[in-house]
Amino acid sequence: MTFQAYLDTIKAKTGLGPDDFRRLAAEKGYLEPGTRPKVILDWVKADYDLGPGHGMAIVSILGMHEGAGMSDDEKFDAQFAGKKAAWRPAFDSLVAGVHGEVLLASTNTYISLLSGTSKFAVVALSGERMDVGIKLKSEPATPRFEASGTWNAMVTHRVRVTNADQVDAELLGWLQRAYDAVK
Repeated sequence: MTFQAYLDTIKAKTGLGPDDFRRLAAEKGYLEPGTRPKVILDWVKADYDLGPGHGMAIVSILGMHEGAGMSDDEKFDAQFAGKKAAWRPAFDSLVAGVHGEVLLASTNTYISLLSGTSKFAVVALSGERMDVGIKLKSEPATPRFEASGTWNAMVTHRVRVTNADQVDAELLGWLQRAYDAVK
């Protein structure tokens, strides 16, 4: 789901747009320095029944997150900063292994892989590993392709890649099926 799709869904569900949420947050004192994103997430859950993904879209429009004001390119580049830079070749292989046009959208914590406007996977990086989340409801979890659980509610499976050789035919096959499923 693209950021705009999140905003459209929020508007359809609540009748409120970004300016409305900025005004309401200001009235509640939530735009004050030091307000944590969890406060906003709790507020929009309680008052508007919005889940964490939509809540983070509200946090983003309020400019209350790390990286607020960064361009998309800057957010993407930041994903591969420091020790995480070693994962760039494996990430590039992962994306290149999907047959079709893969669009990338970065947040401050992960990169979404999209087919058009539909998310089929996410990648989160650390110095030690590359976590690949795959949205593929038709597949049962396996020891390697574990259920995503609370790691990321936007995907169904999680693969913990600890070395570049693990970007193999099996992982690419799962990604291809996820890509094909959202077309």
